[in-house]
Amino acid sequence: MLKAPIGILGGTFDPIHIGHLRPAIEAQAALGLAEMRLIPNHIPPHRASPFCSSEQRLAMVALAAAENPGFVVDEREIRRDKASYTIDTLIELRQALPDTPLCFLMGMDSLLSLPGWHRWRELLDHAHLVVSLRPGWQPDYPAEVAELLARQQTQDPQDLHRHRHGHIWLSDNLPIELSATRLRALLAAGQDPRYLLPVSVADYIAQHRLYQPTP
Repeated sequence: MLKAPIGILGGTFDPIHIGHLRPAIEAQAALGLAEMRLIPNHIPPHRASPFCSSEQRLAMVALAAAENPGFVVDEREIRRDKASYTIDTLIELRQALPDTPLCFLMGMDSLLSLPGWHRWRELLDHAHLVVSLRPGWQPDYPAEVAELLARQQTQDPQDLHRHRHGHIWLSDNLPIELSATRLRALLAAGQDPRYLLPVSVADYIAQHRLYQPTP
């Protein structure tokens, strides 16, 4: 018998903010997820090195998780000494949790760029994909993504409970137009980040003087 599904949300989290957390909270409630695992990345394979150290980003993620019931921190990627690819993490999680459906959260921008991901065709062999969809927005899917949706998309959340992997569910979530890049610029300008990230994370950033302009 399968256990209740869990959510998986990865990222550099530099810093973690409501654009990460609010879609995860909504997915947790809509899908009845037993927990939401936040997995900060140590060495991102497709972007520049993060501004903050791995330990600082891990600390901020831990503070954010503590404010949200059912959220936990998974350190497997932060402890790797090489680039972390999503497929490798999902394979590890599947081996550790053979009877638990895994729901990997991503934004619509990530779904649209999915054919550029490392071993992207194998992702659904290990997890479901839960995609944050902007309400009222009709994305122009690449042909390969459109074909994947035609085969694997479901509108029944219970499919993510009945099967370990293999489905794509589009989440009609509250749109939040906030990126870590924009937030870092705001912080560097000395502006108040209130309501854009958890209070504990904002306090940590202020205490450690993170994202300050270079003298």
